[in-house]
Amino acid sequence: MSHLSGILTRPRASWSTLPADAAVLAVAVVWGASYPVTKGALAFAPVLVLIFYRFVATACVMGLAAHRELVSAPTGDLLRGAVLGAILAAIFVAEIAGVALTSATNAALIISLCTLFTPFLDHGLSRRLPPAIVVVGAGVACIGVGLLVGGVRAWTLGDGLVLLAAGLRAVMVVSTKRLMSARPFSSVALTAVQSATVAAAALLALSLTQGLGALVVRAGASFWISIAFLSLFCTVAAFYVQNAAVRRTSPTRVGFLMGTEPLFGFALAHILLSEPVTGAAMLGAVLIVAGTFAGLLADRTGG
Repeated sequence: MSHLSGILTRPRASWSTLPADAAVLAVAVVWGASYPVTKGALAFAPVLVLIFYRFVATACVMGLAAHRELVSAPTGDLLRGAVLGAILAAIFVAEIAGVALTSATNAALIISLCTLFTPFLDHGLSRRLPPAIVVVGAGVACIGVGLLVGGVRAWTLGDGLVLLAAGLRAVMVVSTKRLMSARPFSSVALTAVQSATVAAAALLALSLTQGLGALVVRAGASFWISIAFLSLFCTVAAFYVQNAAVRRTSPTRVGFLMGTEPLFGFALAHILLSEPVTGAAMLGAVLIVAGTFAGLLADRTGG
């Protein structure tokens, strides 16, 4: 669910990038699987409890990896990380609440619209129009969303919350670029601060609304396996795979491979949760992915 920027090294011959490409594709599968996994976990715990356990685990792992840097980090960098963490908390509240109220299929495809929202926001803040292909891609994707949800009358609160999360993801990408691009703060340390902020925000919200007793989850091993999967695989492992992969191939290639995430989410929601697939939903999925890839292509080639 994040985009990499800047070519770190020149890509090697295509045959040597196959392991890196396979690893990035595996991340896309894992992120696609996160929607049905989250949907299943919500049967045992409410949104804020799920967010807390996912991000407290992530914060612990990333905090241990970056503890020396965090101890000596400037206060300004820690505050910037906390601001980005607050945005991340809003994203996950909207996204997971949306998943609870709509299908995993809809969530996986609607959230991919963040790829199109980002260039609109980035260009808008610079008082420039986005490339024409981005505008066309956005229009195609919007038609796809309409087909996916069955028209305006079939639009649900859950779909709207996931769409809000997609917009907030665009805010997150642009804010990260503007706040952290010239800072020496590593991505590992930034992820640790963001995750700790999300966990703290979820804990505070829980204490004010439901009480800390809500943290006691009466669930079997499947719930905790879901938490481990979401925190260790969808956040920690995925982060390291992306950073390793971009050193062996190009960010453009990584971006296009990650663009397959909604396809895997769509397929896995059907396989794991037996969510129905209609002809209109299939066409909507194709249009959303086509529009998203058009936005990716324009963004990677500079329009």
